Amino acid sequence: MTKYIALVLGMGLMANAAFANEGIAELDTNGDGLITADELSAVFPDVTAETFAEIDADGNGAMDDDEMAAAVEAGLIPEKAQ
Repeated sequence: MTKYIALVLGMGLMANAAFANEGIAELDTNGDGLITADELSAVFPDVTAETFAEIDADGNGAMDDDEMAAAVEAGLIPEKAQ
């Protein structure tokens, strides 16, 4: 049973990572593999500068796929654009 639970949880994490990679490609208008605050706000206009700063865990001014997955998981951005 423990192995089953670990497998299910692991698959959920993989699904989040897959979404993040797909989402990055969708949002990344300049093709550099990162999402800037401008690129994110073009799709999610309700995301504030403060929210973007919270998402940008490493403080480099851009969101990578790991930060995107964490932001979706934390409910800071929706899974899909409306």
